[in-house]
Amino acid sequence: MNWLGWLVFILLVIGGLNWGLVGLFGIDVVAAILGEMSTAARVVYTLVGLAALYHLFAGWGSKK
Repeated sequence: MNWLGWLVFILLVIGGLNWGLVGLFGIDVVAAILGEMSTAARVVYTLVGLAALYHLFAGWGSKK
C-alpha cells in the first residue's frame, strides 16, 4: 500500500471510530479535541469525507 492508501486508511479509521462513539455514547472526540465546529475540526471532517470518496471511487477502478 502506498502513502495515499495509508493516509486514506487512517482517516477512515479515525472517522469510523469517531462516528461510532457519537452514535453509541454521544461523544465527538474530534470536536472535544479541536473544538466544536472549529476550523480544524471542519478540516478533519472534510478530509475524512474526501478519504471516503477516494476509497469509494478508487475501488470501482481497481481490477482484481
